Amino acid sequence: MKDLSAFCRLLGDDVRLRLIRLLGKEQLNVKELTAILGIAQSGVSRHLGLLRKSGLVEERREGGFAYYSLRPDGAGHARPMWEALEASLPMAEDPELKADDARLLEVLRMRKEDFQAHGSSAGQLVPGRSWAAWSRALGHLLPPLVVVDAGCGEGYLSLEAARWAEQVIAIDSSRDVLKRARQLARKRGVTNITWREGRIEELPLEDASVDVVLLSQALHHVPKPDLALCEAVRALKPGGTVLVLELRAHGQDWVRERLGDRWLGFRDESLEDWLFRAGLEDVRVEVGARLKGDPFTVLVASGHKAGGARRGRTGAAPSARGSVR
Repeated sequence: MKDLSAFCRLLGDDVRLRLIRLLGKEQLNVKELTAILGIAQSGVSRHLGLLRKSGLVEERREGGFAYYSLRPDGAGHARPMWEALEASLPMAEDPELKADDARLLEVLRMRKEDFQAHGSSAGQLVPGRSWAAWSRALGHLLPPLVVVDAGCGEGYLSLEAARWAEQVIAIDSSRDVLKRARQLARKRGVTNITWREGRIEELPLEDASVDVVLLSQALHHVPKPDLALCEAVRALKPGGTVLVLELRAHGQDWVRERLGDRWLGFRDESLEDWLFRAGLEDVRVEVGARLKGDPFTVLVASGHKAGGARRGRTGAAPSARGSVR
């Protein structure tokens, strides 16, 4: 009776129920569970410890990580109770559970991309093959450019761009975030980045002063994305390029509270129209990343400011309208 009572108390916590539900779908490590559940790593570890002690969850070590999953024969005499509860969880129309599922798909997408960077579908190990290495290699094809990372956050994209750009101007509205970005740049010995505090709707830049403006997952955080694009074009030299990475329109409302998103992505046609209305030519909007079942699709969009010679891109004739795929 005491064991059954303890088991009932164990299942009387909503975080543990969410955790058990996730581990019934996929084996996951603590870092992945932390990203999905949105609680501290210490809290995830504590809940896992209790579930392991109960016999519901088992641990398996692989590649330096501990992965957790439900034990097929776990919970002993209380197994029928868990099976009844387990059967009801996937049917629950709970927004929090739907959000967990969306974040789980994102975690699996990232895991898949990491595997594909280092192996093949047959499991062949290919040392040194990675998307990061290829992106840096492609940077060798570009001439020296003055690049703006608008809405730079903690500066990871700025640091990558600094490998091939002549100068990077990284702009963010958060002083604390910029402080962390500067510290990371000093730690890595990167010296060709200028950090500036400012909003992407009012860039602290002179007119026609830069070659490229990058907007990576920044537009869905501002009230008027179309005005932010106009501001990017104002700062561009003739012939310069705006490059946008954004989410396609989705229905994951949880991102508003947890991530501070103002927009639930954008329709392809809206993004294309805003780029043209901002004064860009040769506009393109394409799918950059998509995983079956994942509610998040990444769009890649670009356009060029009229006049001047385009730097780093030859032999391509501008089109009247871009393709949306």
